[in-house]
Amino acid sequence: MRVCVIGTGYVGLVTGACLAQIGHHVMCIDNNAEKVALMQSGQSPIYEPGLAEIMQAAMQAGRLEFTTNLAAGVSHGEILFIAVGTPALPTGESDTRSVEAVARGIGEHLNGGYKVIVNKSTVSIGSGDWVRRIVLDGVAERREEIAGFDVVSNPEFLREGSAVYDTFNPDRIVLGSNSDRAIQLMQELYAPIVQRSEQCQFIGSLSTAPVPVVVTDLTSAEMIKYAANAFLATKISFINEVANICDRVGADVTQVSQGIGLDSRIGNKFLQAGIGWGGSCFPKDVSALVHTANDYGYTAQLLKAAIATNQSQKLVALEKLQQVLKILKGKTIGLLGLTFKPDTDDLRDAPSLELIEHLTRLGAKVKAYDPIVPANSAHPSLQTIQLVESPEQLTIGCDALILVTDWQVFKTLDYQRLAELMELPILIDGRNCLDATQLKNAGFYYIGVGRQTTGNLIPTPGTMSLASVA
Repeated sequence: MRVCVIGTGYVGLVTGACLAQIGHHVMCIDNNAEKVALMQSGQSPIYEPGLAEIMQAAMQAGRLEFTTNLAAGVSHGEILFIAVGTPALPTGESDTRSVEAVARGIGEHLNGGYKVIVNKSTVSIGSGDWVRRIVLDGVAERREEIAGFDVVSNPEFLREGSAVYDTFNPDRIVLGSNSDRAIQLMQELYAPIVQRSEQCQFIGSLSTAPVPVVVTDLTSAEMIKYAANAFLATKISFINEVANICDRVGADVTQVSQGIGLDSRIGNKFLQAGIGWGGSCFPKDVSALVHTANDYGYTAQLLKAAIATNQSQKLVALEKLQQVLKILKGKTIGLLGLTFKPDTDDLRDAPSLELIEHLTRLGAKVKAYDPIVPANSAHPSLQTIQLVESPEQLTIGCDALILVTDWQVFKTLDYQRLAELMELPILIDGRNCLDATQLKNAGFYYIGVGRQTTGNLIPTPGTMSLASVA
């Protein structure tokens, strides 16, 4: 099938490349000429495991192309995906101006046969009918007859860092529309993925069973996306709240998580306590759902509490740092990891940025190392800190380390060597991903989230060595 994907961010680029991988002819559109030129050269503008290889293979096969020409894309595609960004506004609602511009542009260039216009962007509930009206407005300005179109809501559930795998191995595919014809074409588009065809085995599959396809009305499909992310975010906030209680009563939240996660009604995913959630989806989507509830006269108390818990959780590492070091002014603090999660280069709403802001305000010098974020990063929030190129460079002269992102590589570092390079061997494990005993044996004073501290006491004035504690 001929497909047009408008917008080449995380969702659009992964969707376009993966659809090309399974045999469709895909044209990706973006209004950033420099970005398009980069993709035309076979390079991905984002870090996502497996994406560059899929792009290059599909381009060599002649099934994937990139352009800034919206008219060409609209003419090419039988199915037109809208996959532009919808960032959060200060009010909490989604900024849908880019979606509106694309919908109007589609209407201005719509021609040829019947089209299916797919909302892949996370849009406010009720946007399906809104997009249809905007497309019709664009068509009306031309005063021309068209063959017709329908709008489908096809929300994405991709995890950054696993987006390629998730595209080929989704838990479900949701299709929302009032048109049987549009649903039929979307089912044809996704048939290779639903049936787990050979083209979908690029990075393996855990199942051979067909992928469930949920067919709904437009509004329910839009709600499914928001409800899924809001539930997962709330689950993380819940276990973080439990961790804070564990800190006070002496329980270990990792053992609590294991115990409750074995309950089939709860499950073990999204029960890892830490310093909060961030990224491009959870903060924006939970806030948008709260805003939608307000619009319709309902106060989403649980969701508002999940947001508040997460906001305070981002500063738990700072509180623990103050408890052990007292005054932070003049101290040097090293951050292990910057991105909001591993296997991505995304810094949107990352807890690291909140930590940097508060540590700097309190007079601490901040150093940071991340496997993906380069030492010469131009990100505006990183201009006040020292970015280094290795964990060893990070630890030299540090009074404490905070593990912010649970990159796999951080689990296998030579922590004994790192402890020797530090002024004070203090480590706050903001993701509870390290072995506390191993860190103790390496010479660290280890502090987790919702776990008992262990390791070595911090030297006080006049002492010459570290005193071991149980």
